[in-house]
Amino acid sequence: MTNPDALRQMLRNVAAGDLSPDAALEKLKYFAYEPVEDFARVDHHRALRTGFPEVIWGLDKTPEQIIKIFQAMSAYPCVMATRIAPEVYAQLQQHLELHYYEQAQICATTTLPSVPRYPGQIGIITAGTADLPVAEEAAVTANLCGFKVQRLWDVGVAGIHRLLNNRDIIAQSQVLIVVAGMEGALGSVVTGLADVPVIAVPTSVGYGASFNGLAPLLTMLNSCATGMGVVNIDNGFGAAMLAGQILRTGEKLKDLQLSEPN
Repeated sequence: MTNPDALRQMLRNVAAGDLSPDAALEKLKYFAYEPVEDFARVDHHRALRTGFPEVIWGLDKTPEQIIKIFQAMSAYPCVMATRIAPEVYAQLQQHLELHYYEQAQICATTTLPSVPRYPGQIGIITAGTADLPVAEEAAVTANLCGFKVQRLWDVGVAGIHRLLNNRDIIAQSQVLIVVAGMEGALGSVVTGLADVPVIAVPTSVGYGASFNGLAPLLTMLNSCATGMGVVNIDNGFGAAMLAGQILRTGEKLKDLQLSEPN
């Protein structure tokens, strides 16, 4: 996993006083990865650098490759893989003990935690029922990473009263993820109602002129509502990870304020 000679020399430098413990920790953040045969290199220190461990992208990998990467990461408290189709999961479960979240197409080595690890709430809102797979990818990812999630489905602009009747979810959340296809207008509407960061996720749902999500992507990028960021088409996972980093940054700022002298 880690080069023993290089690690031994680093420890000698710390013991001799030539390298501070803090400087050694910074070096360790970029130190370790583990080759998995000739097709992958597991980044074991990603959680140390970024706060979240590496996640397996399942699409375009063979079941055999996914199994071997899971095995290389077996010491982790939770290992998850995204874009796992049911037929792929059927092969994985013959070799691994996994929990499967079919609508999200995510499998993981643990169940969803009953108690969030981090404070704050991520509200996830969809325009329509067809957007649910992407929204559930975001919701399950956020849950597995230790965040509380509140769902609000099928409240698109074609019946805007459905959203307005549930404004409490907007008010109770510290970050919002808005998932919408078609013309993607819901992101702007929610951003205009919210005093927290909004992450818009365009989906590939829609008729031909939506161009598989390009139309809602451009709508969201061209929004005049301030406070909204946009991730790539169908990228529920990326939206959840960004929302999690926003909440964790808020905690860091809170700790910074508490530690500052009066």
